[in-house]
Amino acid sequence: MLKTGLSKLLRSVTPDKVKIGSCISKTFLSADMSPPIVIQPKGPHKASVIFLHGLGDTGHGWSQVMGEDLNVDSVKFICPTASVIPVTINMGMRMPAWYDITSLSEFDKEDKAGIMRSVSHVHQLISEEEKSVPSDKIFVGGFSQGGAVALYAGLTYNKRLGGIVGLSCYLPLHTEYPTAATPQNSSTPLIMCHGKADVVVDFRFGQMSYQKIKEFHSEVEMKSYDNMGHTSCPRELMDVKNFISKHLADSS
Repeated sequence: MLKTGLSKLLRSVTPDKVKIGSCISKTFLSADMSPPIVIQPKGPHKASVIFLHGLGDTGHGWSQVMGEDLNVDSVKFICPTASVIPVTINMGMRMPAWYDITSLSEFDKEDKAGIMRSVSHVHQLISEEEKSVPSDKIFVGGFSQGGAVALYAGLTYNKRLGGIVGLSCYLPLHTEYPTAATPQNSSTPLIMCHGKADVVVDFRFGQMSYQKIKEFHSEVEMKSYDNMGHTSCPRELMDVKNFISKHLADSS
């Protein structure tokens, strides 16, 4: 079922550029794995959110959104930048990407090695944050390709997390589930958000990923937005902010 939807995964091979009002992703950096953009909390540090950008973007692209639209008191936001690598479907052009994309039609051509490298990097970021806050106060999320990595990283971490957020994305390496999922995060709150007008990562593809996750995960929800393409909107951001606030309160 999921395989038939992959042809709609990325109809555009241009980098993901998020536009939310006046917030426009900045040009990607040329440096390999630049230091993450960190937005320090207002008040005592009680929780952290690690958020991954989409293909061709950088941590700068979502840092303004984190600082303004998703700002929650006592929450630290970390926006890492992916390594600059050649992207096959972009004729080998080098850009920040969490993994290579070689095909738009076959799941057996997913870049598993690249996905797992990025997942390992996210796990390291989570582990580093555990020096300051408990794991169940750490949220991991992302947009598009970054959302795909966030889903896999969150579902496979070996300690319970505070929550998992996937925006306009899909579940990579889906045939590895439910085996790949760790019991520690089998009931960690997870939210997927997707625009019904998305022509880059098709809305139906997000729906199929949601249904797959529901087979083995007890606390997953999906929200959809009419007329929203491969981007974000104020209502979606409010839903994410409410999700973070609610589950931080639940774990207090």
